[in-house]
Amino acid sequence: MAIARKRQVSLVDTKYYHCISRCVRRAFLCGVDNFTNQSYEHRRGWVESKLLALANVFCIDVCAYAVMSNHTHLVLYVDDKKAKRLTDKAIIQRWHRLCKGTVLTNKYLQGEELSKIEWLFLNETINEYRERLANISWFMRLLNEDIARRANKEDNCTGRFWEGRFKSQALLDEAALIACMAYVDLNPIRAKAATTPETSEHTSVKIRIESATAGKQPKQLLRFSGKPKKHMAKGLPFALKSYLELVELTGRCIREDKKGYIESTTLPLLQRVNITPENWLKLTTQFSRVFHGAVGRPASHEGYCEHLNRKRRTNVSNCEKLLA
Repeated sequence: MAIARKRQVSLVDTKYYHCISRCVRRAFLCGVDNFTNQSYEHRRGWVESKLLALANVFCIDVCAYAVMSNHTHLVLYVDDKKAKRLTDKAIIQRWHRLCKGTVLTNKYLQGEELSKIEWLFLNETINEYRERLANISWFMRLLNEDIARRANKEDNCTGRFWEGRFKSQALLDEAALIACMAYVDLNPIRAKAATTPETSEHTSVKIRIESATAGKQPKQLLRFSGKPKKHMAKGLPFALKSYLELVELTGRCIREDKKGYIESTTLPLLQRVNITPENWLKLTTQFSRVFHGAVGRPASHEGYCEHLNRKRRTNVSNCEKLLA
């Protein structure tokens, strides 16, 4: 039985989540339909553009993504603190970039006077918008609805485009986060749609590499802030150089079928999060197959399940084997 979304997201335990959406039709989301020989490759650009545009409005950052032929992978960071810091006016302005808003929100932005009862209703609306801007379900809803409408219009049909609701996994610690990001960035290579990370179209790793060649980090994605420390700026708790080297080395192992051995001395990031090379290769090739719920070390699961009132802990045995 599917688990309610509110019982999967616990921002107290983690702000990182892996989200997957799959196309329900026989026809591809992107790529070439072998039955009709029609190309839908341009739709990858739709997804990528909409994804990055939403991240610019929502208080949700994109850590990694890959747009595949019939599904999408996202690793998202929920910045709920940012949503709380934004002024009421900023919240309304952001939401109006997504939707039309209400009569009251438009009156407020136009500087019209409001009665006491109107202020009461306006404040309720602002609180609702504030919650939505830090809500993964709303983020995915606006992303998937837009793509579905455009695809239906292009295909001249109606009905579902996506396979029900999206799937989400909580990434409870650094080990789960880095493994999932590498898994997502290497999806095209694993599917033989690309040969190297820098040629993997419509992926976060390609954008990061392009920016890195200019000595920069892409503004569209959550930046790497380096090793975790007591007082650190917002960002991924790894070094960008180490991550790109990790993706390159892991990708090479996948392509050349080197099952289970990577020189540990060449992968300092793995040493820091204590994952063996053998387990790392399995994590980055079979992440979605191995894990079907929250991912993290057993100790991370305890607090997560307690906060969400969940008695049953999924993935515990696999987490113990691969992440402990």
